[in-house]
Amino acid sequence: MTLTRRLRLRYVLPLAASLGAVAWLVAGPLRSNIEYFRTPTEALAALADGEDGRFRLAGEVVTGSVEETADGVTFDVTDGANTVSVIHRGSPPELFGDEVPVVCEGRWAKAGATFESDRILIRHGNEYRPPEVTTTSGPAS
Repeated sequence: MTLTRRLRLRYVLPLAASLGAVAWLVAGPLRSNIEYFRTPTEALAALADGEDGRFRLAGEVVTGSVEETADGVTFDVTDGANTVSVIHRGSPPELFGDEVPVVCEGRWAKAGATFESDRILIRHGNEYRPPEVTTTSGPAS
């Protein structure tokens, strides 16, 4: 082996090993922290396959389905093809209501196809429009 080839290997191998270690350290924790959401259709299919762990359910609140309870709210979520009944414990967000896109965190109830939620996130578009501000103060002095 020539001197230049040995020198090249001396720097290339540690560099490749370092880059591999950094990629492994970054990708491992990120992969375990990513939480995807499921639509009602996907969630019902997973339930039929026996999956019953914690996940996020995303869909639109069905008009007229929202009912307040003593410790939260019940409502239905749809993706247009399937609908899932949700029991939420706790106060819903301020913007929660009919036809609002939501992401609910929780798990299936033991009794079947009812989703028990402990957190509701309101989904919104990427176009933010701040509320109009009107001032009623007099002229500046």
